[in-house]
Formats: sequence, structure tokens, C-alpha cells
Amino acid sequence: MPKYDNLAKELQEKIIEDRQNHWVNPYAFQDENVLRRRMDHDKANLWRPAFVRDAEKIMHIPYYNRYADKTQVFSLYKNDDISRRSQHVQLVSRIARNIGSVLGLNVDLIEAIALGHDIGHTPFGHAGEKMLNDLYYEETGRYFNHNIHSARVLDKIFPLNLSMQSLDGIICHNGELELKEYRPKKYSDFKLFDEKMDDCYTRKGAIKELVPATLEGCVVRVSDIIAYLGKDRQDALKLGIYEDSPDYYGGNIGTTNAEIINNMSVNIIKNSYGKDYLKMDDDYFEAFKSGKKENYQKIYGNEKLEAVYKEQIGPMFRDIYDKLLGDMKKHDRSSVVYTHHIDYLKGIIHYYADAKVYEESDPNDIVVDYMASMTDDYFIDLYNYLFPKGSHKVDYIGYFE
Repeated sequence: MPKYDNLAKELQEKIIEDRQNHWVNPYAFQDENVLRRRMDHDKANLWRPAFVRDAEKIMHIPYYNRYADKTQVFSLYKNDDISRRSQHVQLVSRIARNIGSVLGLNVDLIEAIALGHDIGHTPFGHAGEKMLNDLYYEETGRYFNHNIHSARVLDKIFPLNLSMQSLDGIICHNGELELKEYRPKKYSDFKLFDEKMDDCYTRKGAIKELVPATLEGCVVRVSDIIAYLGKDRQDALKLGIYEDSPDYYGGNIGTTNAEIINNMSVNIIKNSYGKDYLKMDDDYFEAFKSGKKENYQKIYGNEKLEAVYKEQIGPMFRDIYDKLLGDMKKHDRSSVVYTHHIDYLKGIIHYYADAKVYEESDPNDIVVDYMASMTDDYFIDLYNYLFPKGSHKVDYIGYFE
């Protein structure tokens, strides 16, 4: 039977009483403390508070549309019931706002972080991220990480003047690292933020050391895992990639996606209300960690999926990267990297900054920017356009196969 936890009656009554007394969480981030690169712009008003502005800026850039056709986990399936990156982002936002609302945190800041956290993700999910990182590192000795690139998209490619608090939550969202406790490490300095970004490009493993500056960032970070833990398993079951097991997670967090979301949210709220950190019970953490490990062993590390990426997608990544980089070095303005990326961006970012500055960036950075922005279908169409007689071909698994 499904098991859904509830908050203790006493805690529920306390929360209701606190709300009636207009209690304000002293650990919530307050809008008036927002920090932007240009403080003379994007001033809050009644109908567009500080972090509502951030959320809306993110939603209105063209790259936000591209979430809809980027792989979450399972590429090359023609199946509309399988999660795409867009749904994952919405789930993270919803779960994080639910938790944050009960804890009395700044839900507008939570929404901005959640909506932007994966905007720098590559096509073909984490497999695509690894392929692009390998190519970028070969050429430059620098590392590509999607969370860092998400901030680059929102702060450099589109200089949106987002708050440091939103950008910090985005780079620190790392959903690959689960913790029993999430304690924010406060700072309010764009110089330090920029140093963190640079460190992640040049030092392997630096992203593992990032800690959110706000409790709101911590909520998004743990919600990222909550959002994919059961959902990815649910998708794998639909595709026949994984066989169900009653012992899949063990412990108290549940076995279905709905149970996991509810029970993890309740446990975090129970242990974190009124505190300056997030926490979960020991047995919940162990089940949470065990479930994520199980996902990696039986889903993300599935041999069939790995073979598709290695044999079909990987060579296409290299061919496209080499071709676009060569065109950049030759300054071939007829190349798609100019006509469909650089010139395309010029028509948008001139509202924010001098568009010529972007074109003077390192050619490798521009190629990586372009490739990371692509949806799965765009990537495949581009390969076929650049290499009409290319030897690599992707086979989709159809609806009726």
C-alpha cells in the first residue's frame, strides 16, 4: 500500500498560528537585500518585485523555449510521456516552492533559481554534457559543467542583470550531490561569485565544493534530486529499461514518484521549520542516497543507453565541434555558427550590451555556447546539414516498437 507521511498535528498547528501572527522567517532572503551588477537598473516595484523580475527575465529569453526538446535522461525515444528537460524544471520549481512556502522562505527567489538552473544544459542530457566537456577540455584545458554554463547563459551570453542570489543558486544547484544537511554559506559579492565561476572552469572537482549562499538555493538543490529520483525510475519502467522491485529504495521515502516527493518534502519541513539550515532524518537520508545510487547503477549506467551515446551520438559531437571551430578560426561568416548563433544573438543582446564583444570571445567558448544551446532535434538536423553524406546516423525508437 502507498505510504504518505504527514506533518505532526502539533507542527501544523504551530505553522498555522505563526501565519496568523504574521511571523517572518528571519533566515529567509529579503527582497531589499538583492544584489545586481547594475543596481541602477531593474528596480523592484509592487507588480514586479526583485526576484519576480529574475524569473520573468529567464522565461522570456529564447533559450528557455529549448527546454522542451532537450533530453532529461532518455534520448531518441518517440514517446511524449517521457520527461523532457522542461518538465523536470517545472517539477523542481513546484517541489521547491512547496517546501519553501511552508518554511516561510522567499518563493520568488526559489522560482527564479529553479527555472534557470538547467538552462545551460546540453542536448542529450548528462551524456551530452560529458561529451562536450571532453571536447572542450581537449582544446582548452578547461571544464564544462552545465550548472556553471547556466549562469554564463544568463549573465554573459544574455547579460540580463540577474541578481547574484539567483545566479548563485543556479551554479550551486548540483543535483548529483546529496547531503543530510544543507547549510547556506552566506556572501554578497559579485567578485567572489566570479571567482567561483572561474575556479569551476579551471579546477576539476571545484563544482563539488559549491555551497548555496541562501536557504532558498539549498531548497532548490535538494528539490532537484527529489524531482528526478522517482520520475526517472517511472520513465525507465515505461520504456522497459528497468524492472520494478519492491526493495528499490527501502527505508521510509516510498517506492513511487508521488510517495517520494511527498515524504521527502514532509521530512525536510519537519526537520527544518524555523531553522537556518535544511535537514532530513538519518533513515530518510540513507534511503534517499541509496535510491540515487540505484538509479545510477540500473538506469543511468544502462549498457544499452551507454552504447547509443558512445556509438551514435559521440562521433557526431566531435564532427560538429571540429567543423564549427574550424569555421570560427577562419572567420567564415557564411558558417552556421555565425548565421544561426552569433548573428542571431546580436539581434537580441544589443538591448543589453555591445554585441561585438561576444564575437571577440575565444572561438572554443562560442562553439560550446552554440552546441550547449541546441535541442536534441536541432543537433541531429545540424549534423545532417553539415555532413549530408556523413557516416553517422541516429535511429529513433518509434511509438510502436
